[in-house]
Amino acid sequence: MIFCKSGFRTGLSISQLYYSQNASTIQSVQAAIRLMPAFDVFHALATIPVQQWNGRFYEGIALKELGFSLNLGHNGKVCPASGNGGAEWSSDQFVIVDSAGIFTHSVKWCGCNGALVENKHLQLLQCGLFPASITKPQTAFTFRVLDEFLVDALECKTSASSFYMKLKRLTNNAFPDSLPDRYRELMRVSRMWRDLCNRKRAGFGHDTNMGLNTGALALFCPACPQPGINLPDKWEEKYNDDVIALRYVVDGNFTAQHMKMKKPEEDVSLADGLAYMVENEPYQAHVSSALDSKERSTCQNHRAVNDANIVKSNLRATGIGATACARHGCFVPHSVVDFYKGEQQKNMDYSICQAVSYHSTGVQKALVIYDIACQWYTNFRKRVESYNGLSLPKDLEIIPAIGKFHLSAHKPSCFPQYSLMFIKGAGHIDGEVLETLWSSFNKISPSARSMSLSHRQELYDDHMRDSNWKKLVGLVKALLKKYKTALNGIKMTEGPYQDLCTSLDLDQLECWMKDAEKADIERGEELDLYSLQINKAPTLLEMRLNIMGEKASLSMGQGSLSWLVEGISIEDAQDALRAEIRGLPSNPTVLQKMAIAEKRQHLSAKITKFHQSAFPFLAGMDYVEMASLAKDDSEFCLEENRADSEDENQQNSGYGAEEEIYSEDDSEAVEECPENHPLVMPSSMEVSFKSELGLRSLIKEELQLRIGQANDCLEQLRTHLGQKAILYRMNIRSSTSVRTDTRSKQEIHRTTLKINRDIRSYHRARKALKSLGANQDVLQKYQDIQQADLRLSKDITEENRFGQSSDVLPWFWRIEGHSGQSDMWNIEFLRVSWLKARARYTRWKEELEMVRHEMFWITLWFKHQEEEWEKRSKNSQEPGHVAYAEKQKDLWQRFRQKAENTFGKEMLVTM
Repeated sequence: MIFCKSGFRTGLSISQLYYSQNASTIQSVQAAIRLMPAFDVFHALATIPVQQWNGRFYEGIALKELGFSLNLGHNGKVCPASGNGGAEWSSDQFVIVDSAGIFTHSVKWCGCNGALVENKHLQLLQCGLFPASITKPQTAFTFRVLDEFLVDALECKTSASSFYMKLKRLTNNAFPDSLPDRYRELMRVSRMWRDLCNRKRAGFGHDTNMGLNTGALALFCPACPQPGINLPDKWEEKYNDDVIALRYVVDGNFTAQHMKMKKPEEDVSLADGLAYMVENEPYQAHVSSALDSKERSTCQNHRAVNDANIVKSNLRATGIGATACARHGCFVPHSVVDFYKGEQQKNMDYSICQAVSYHSTGVQKALVIYDIACQWYTNFRKRVESYNGLSLPKDLEIIPAIGKFHLSAHKPSCFPQYSLMFIKGAGHIDGEVLETLWSSFNKISPSARSMSLSHRQELYDDHMRDSNWKKLVGLVKALLKKYKTALNGIKMTEGPYQDLCTSLDLDQLECWMKDAEKADIERGEELDLYSLQINKAPTLLEMRLNIMGEKASLSMGQGSLSWLVEGISIEDAQDALRAEIRGLPSNPTVLQKMAIAEKRQHLSAKITKFHQSAFPFLAGMDYVEMASLAKDDSEFCLEENRADSEDENQQNSGYGAEEEIYSEDDSEAVEECPENHPLVMPSSMEVSFKSELGLRSLIKEELQLRIGQANDCLEQLRTHLGQKAILYRMNIRSSTSVRTDTRSKQEIHRTTLKINRDIRSYHRARKALKSLGANQDVLQKYQDIQQADLRLSKDITEENRFGQSSDVLPWFWRIEGHSGQSDMWNIEFLRVSWLKARARYTRWKEELEMVRHEMFWITLWFKHQEEEWEKRSKNSQEPGHVAYAEKQKDLWQRFRQKAENTFGKEMLVTM
């Protein structure tokens, strides 16, 4: 009895493959084969691992051992001329490798119609088998297994050895070594199969007379502007240079090494320079003729520059460098180069020159993003002029930039000139897309390391082509996501930018706008305006003088207004005394206690006098019972509880000092302390008392004063936050010694105490506004301040950091009423904040416009491919050529229709 594991493609079921005798088994198999097309014959046989009952169990057996032979050329029938030939017309040990396993068969060749022995490989190809050799083939691979290997290699990064071992285990998991080893044949045949598939997809099978130029077998980005391919007629008149610009990112990968070959003379190339890696001979001529640059990095000691002179004797190449489109992450054809002594500038110059020359006729601007652009671009044009056979397109302007992540590792002086946030027309890109692409290539680098030069080149070409293909397949969805992200980005940055514009002085704003527009055009050193233009932070005395000079002076009378102002002043004095007590060490000295006692005595006298003055306004009622106890927000008292070790020489501080100062009596004693004594004012009374006393006029006066108090507090808060940010930027980050660093931290600590004081005073004013019945508009304007609102402005402290495209200033920086700043450093702080807010908003607007253009360009690219295959279909004579061309045409048509239906009105059509 015979059992077959799988059925034929004709639908033969497992139950139909049970036979009681060998003869009937063979006849049934042969009958099934006769019903199948010739192309499927050997695929069917290769997928039939047959098992035979040996009396005890089923064991594997080859069809050859059952007397079955494969007849070529006659749908499984024996060739009528087979008896006329000799031994050369049959093969008893012919190996067929399929995705189902490895099989050995007896093969009989077709010898009729003048068939030649030299054409045996053609008979195999007609049956869907790819011969391992052209002369006297003894091994063949099914088209299916070759396709499967390519997909496994691209998607799973499977090496040829692992793939062939998988096939051996599928065939005989217990004794895989008993099977014929065709690993080397698989390596060779898969290269040929890959090359044929690429040429077929590129149209070479239809245009066999066409010359293949560099990059002809590559696939590039459909959404990047390419004149003559995906741009409308007369595009020069419809777009400006900022829209039609090349946007490329350049990077190196030192994992993609290559060992020296033992016999380089035996290496054979199938597609040198036809895809993504550059043609070898011209590149070698360039590298050998170009002078080595021995410069060292002048910016943060960058590895890419300093490693350029490293040589490893066992390696032919120490890595690769590539150029890709920065917006979509597609590799640029014919722009991937090998490194021989690290990442030298002459290597990357070659890659960049090849990239900017690809499908760029008429383009006037190219944005090149490189990790070390500050070093690379300095003498770039001089180097290109000195190279033989290397040039740039005429009138092409190169704009250097640094990716957002790598920019944080550069010196602060690099930030304004090379940040993508300040480049007009850059849109919203991070310039780090190649870093994400390298991760998948690192998985194949160990396999490629020991390959021949040509095989390695073809492997990288294939994976880059597949990477671009996957980008293409998901591009419609990606552009739609970019569109929604751009809308959200505009929504996030427009409001804060407009609020900041409204709150600033118009004349000052106009001046800053002119400077920003000039920097957009001239670039270079003009972009330094985005950096802080101040050399030294103001001293403490200068700060106190500025704050005192800017404080609004009120003309006080002897009536209720003076009394209310006095009450607000006493509240501030109480807060100051409470803060001072919290700042005492846990074991205060006698002198410190005496100083507190004297201040309490002075404050108590002021409170008594204030309360005595309240009789005329409160109709002589017992006002003390009406008022609420003074209480600070503990969240903004923490800094006072940290001892300044330099000033106090104490290690412990905090609430222990308060316990010492406030004696051990009870809570009533604490309330009797003048710093905690409740003050009677309309805002401290309950609503019922206010109604009884008829304090409408007094409430109105205090409401106005509290608004003024809130404005003063916010003004001082902005001043102190700005001072702290600049102190951190100018002192802490620039500190060169422990002594300087310690002094700077002490100064920042004192500024933090002022910030907490401003917030506590503001919270008292806001609480009073709510108690006085302020309307909703007032309370909406004067919002509650949270700790998150007090973060340092990183536009000042970390101006070249990564991740600042959507930064938004807290609400109190955008409130109207602080445009009259006369303090020089505070104006500088606002200037930088406004410039960056403008840049963020502008980049998001550019991003939205760019995405809408790309939606249109991608449909034109698909249409271009559709029209190309339509031409090939019309010009083809062979039915197979016509069918394949129509299939490709339908593919690109479906891509185009999907894009048009998905984008709809969001697409910006320019015809």
